Amino acid sequence: MGAGRAERGDSVDRALADALAVDPVTAARLLLGAQLSSRGVVATIVEVEAYGGPVDEPWPDPAAHSYRGPRPRNLVMFGPAGRMYTYRSHGIHVCANVVCGPEGFAAAVLLRAAVVTDGEDVARTRRGVAVPTPALARGPGNLCSALGILMEDNGIDLDDDSGPVQLRLNPVTGAVPGPRVGVSTAADRPWRFWLVGYPEVSAYRRSPRAPMPGSSD
Repeated sequence: MGAGRAERGDSVDRALADALAVDPVTAARLLLGAQLSSRGVVATIVEVEAYGGPVDEPWPDPAAHSYRGPRPRNLVMFGPAGRMYTYRSHGIHVCANVVCGPEGFAAAVLLRAAVVTDGEDVARTRRGVAVPTPALARGPGNLCSALGILMEDNGIDLDDDSGPVQLRLNPVTGAVPGPRVGVSTAADRPWRFWLVGYPEVSAYRRSPRAPMPGSSD
């Protein structure tokens, strides 16, 4: 995507959307290694979680915000791909997702952890000087805090060079799958992916409200 971005035609504008117009698991794997730039900080994504949509769509997922169909809160999850979907966890922490899948079908990938590669000083003004470097963007709430991602970023085009948050894919190999963190339904579904060897990857914590391991898809 590098050399041609100065002259942006429709084909270039849709490059990210076209790449992410796939099932959420494939999109999650594509997002590992991606470069995320936001408000003075650049980071490499090393952990993600995939989420699907309603029961009558290709990837039914009871753990997804979109499971009960489109609502004003989750409408961006229904496309187009390449947009950002933000929400507050427990009403406090902003969490960022990348919308994926064909337009009209809900799917998104939660950004769980990243390595800050530029702008660490800026990230520390947001997270605190005492926070260990690997923990700056470990966990979805901390990632958004370190990169200055806001609720107001909901729905923005991540392929827009003039936007406050930008995403550039850089696919890598070696993704490891495992169950998602903290969900009480579909808790065994191996839709979390991470890269080995990065202390930025968060620890697995199963929701106390989830069924016993092996009894939930």
